[in-house]
Amino acid sequence: MSNKPKKSSAARSIRTYLTLSFAAASFVAVLVFFGTGGVDEAEGAFQRTSIWFVITFIVSLVSIATLALTVKDDDADPNQPRLK
Repeated sequence: MSNKPKKSSAARSIRTYLTLSFAAASFVAVLVFFGTGGVDEAEGAFQRTSIWFVITFIVSLVSIATLALTVKDDDADPNQPRLK
């Protein structure tokens, strides 16, 4: 058997982490923008929205990456039963 390089898991790619963090930050930003006055008070709302967006993005990115570190890879052969 040849030693094939292990494919990186799609669930552990940096693109997945960034996409999930961006989605969470965008959701929070929309809530903050419309919850703090929205278009009526656009000056302060944009500043608060950008601050909350950045904070949420960083916190969610670190949280997702930390949770991904706690999961170990499954080295079992998918074609073989685990229980005998």
